[in-house]
Amino acid sequence: MQDIPVVIVGGGLSGLYAAFLLEQKGIAYRLLEARVTLGGRIAVAKYSDAHANNNSTDIDQAESSAAFDLGPSWFWPDYQTQLSTLIESLNLSRFTQFEEGDMMDERAANQPPVRMQGYKSAPPSMRLVGGMAALTDTLYARLDASCIMTSQTVRQLNKTSQHIEVQSEDTSGHVTTFRAQNVLLALPPRLVEGRIGFQPTLPQDLSGQWRETATWMAPHAKYVAVYESPFWRDAGLSGAARSAIGPLTEIHDTSTLEGDGALFGFFDVPAQVRQSVSDTVLKEHCRAQLVRLFGDQASTPKAEYFKDWAQDPLIAMPADASGNGQHAVAPPSKPKTGVWQDCLTGCGSEWSAQFPGYVAGAVDAATVAVQSLPTDILRQ
Repeated sequence: MQDIPVVIVGGGLSGLYAAFLLEQKGIAYRLLEARVTLGGRIAVAKYSDAHANNNSTDIDQAESSAAFDLGPSWFWPDYQTQLSTLIESLNLSRFTQFEEGDMMDERAANQPPVRMQGYKSAPPSMRLVGGMAALTDTLYARLDASCIMTSQTVRQLNKTSQHIEVQSEDTSGHVTTFRAQNVLLALPPRLVEGRIGFQPTLPQDLSGQWRETATWMAPHAKYVAVYESPFWRDAGLSGAARSAIGPLTEIHDTSTLEGDGALFGFFDVPAQVRQSVSDTVLKEHCRAQLVRLFGDQASTPKAEYFKDWAQDPLIAMPADASGNGQHAVAPPSKPKTGVWQDCLTGCGSEWSAQFPGYVAGAVDAATVAVQSLPTDILRQ
């Protein structure tokens, strides 16, 4: 049994940033991540000519600057100042989302798409060179790797008079127990309530609030098509489109600064329906839609990527499949009474009062959680 002041459950942005803050304060910790990789909902597809093709279904890990976000893509420095400051401190390069030109609109199945005046976000949406994973990768590179354990699924938290026993299972079924003074839950609230056992149980009202908090991205799926160049710009199009037909309801230009053209779209097909259709068929429908919107050049992408977050058991619970995909109101992040008081804190993005579900929310929630640790831990 390993004794440690703080255990962080989850290796997405909130978990990694909490670890970063703890290291700055000289506080020992262990971060436990169920996946073999870090990043959580921040995931990118990395394209290279040697690895990607029109039948790609997995996230390509080839080294390349041509990275396409399959999770969150944008941030807004003008009002997400804490996230923007972090990005600057890590020397990450940013650029403005391309929105020059007209957009396309599909209004009915028996009508051709309509070209209309585009719009620009205000304040402008920003992206990171290398995709949003540049943020999590750079944070990880600055951490003590010996404090971070992947392929570790936390199954149970037991509160004793002195510690929290954190039971974590690896891929072979071996269980390791850590004794922590405090646990930071860097996971969506619904996932915590549904996947982790608590002994004694959490307060019933708190457990219910966590269970009812929708997880951002969990009902969604994204499709990315990569081309030799952003050919739609030659026709004065921004790459943006809206559709009442689908399968993609909202489409944007996700090209790189280096010149790789790319379009991505959010699905408007319910999660249950998506799961009844093969990825190959879904991609065929997506390509057909892009041809309707942007012409024949859209029919032959040099790579395609598809990520259905609703089928990711480390993100989505069954209740998420029928969610409306909206950002939830942040629930309480910790018990106010009982044995779990002052030793258990939620720090996933959904717990951010300012930006619940957003990338900026992960940074905000982690900051608040670390600042709220008991003084005896902060003084160590």
